[in-house]
Amino acid sequence: MKKTSKKNNNFKIPGTELNSADAERGKEESQRNFVELLPLEVTYKIFSQLDIQSLCRASRTCTGWNCAIRNNDSLWKPHCLTIRAVCQREIDDDIKSGYTWRVILLRNYQKSKVKYEWLSGRYSNIRSPVNLPEKAMCPMDADTWGEILDAELEREVEKLQ
Repeated sequence: MKKTSKKNNNFKIPGTELNSADAERGKEESQRNFVELLPLEVTYKIFSQLDIQSLCRASRTCTGWNCAIRNNDSLWKPHCLTIRAVCQREIDDDIKSGYTWRVILLRNYQKSKVKYEWLSGRYSNIRSPVNLPEKAMCPMDADTWGEILDAELEREVEKLQ
């Protein structure tokens, strides 16, 4: 006959009781704070894989993420260079003025989307401001409107030929 030992499963160290809510809270905190746990280079590599919207959302997650994203200008540069295809003059002017890549992106992102849609002819057949979608307008300078009008004129000339 084998002897089986009986373990005392009721032994607890005072002050170490954890419930499932505490465990879950600790897990959530460690997931949210990977910025504080990982080396900055790894954190920046992770953030560099995000698109513009995701990067902006991540910067609003917590102050740690906001600081990491806001203070690393190299995260914003690739996105600025992408919108430069549409807003080259505006981006180049902002670079000459000494703005950071983050500020350049904030200044030009919405304009690049609107300008792209205008230049691609999305609004060519709209004959009244009432028919414009809400997001079709944003403040643009005279040179930008000149580019848009030139594109519209080129489309009209192509139609006539």
